[in-house]
Amino acid sequence: MSDDKQQALADLTQVVMQLLDSWKLQTPEMQALLSMPADIRSRTFHKFREGQAAFPNDDNVLRRANYLLRIADALRTTYPRNPEMSSRWIRQGHRRFGKRTPLTIMLEGGDSGLIAVLSELDCTFSWDLTGSKG
Repeated sequence: MSDDKQQALADLTQVVMQLLDSWKLQTPEMQALLSMPADIRSRTFHKFREGQAAFPNDDNVLRRANYLLRIADALRTTYPRNPEMSSRWIRQGHRRFGKRTPLTIMLEGGDSGLIAVLSELDCTFSWDLTGSKG
């Protein structure tokens, strides 16, 4: 992997870890949300957090990390004056999810759960999924 790609992966790792920490997630929740390979242990998350390791160059992990960043961005747009709402929103029951929390939807639903939450927050993402032409 080139130095530029390694640096991009290290930067992505730091940003995603800051996000997951701001949501006050436990390591098993982080592992599940990112679909980490089985050989990535809990202690590795400390290395991710400290910048001593980067996420594996795994398509599943990278796709999910990007979904999580898009969800965070949509939450920043939805609640621009209250960054604390992001953590609160993912843990509150939501009527469109049958009173289940967005976090539960993401954890139980895998990729489709992440897509459902992102679609709820970002109408342009949902619009793009339908294949609609503007």
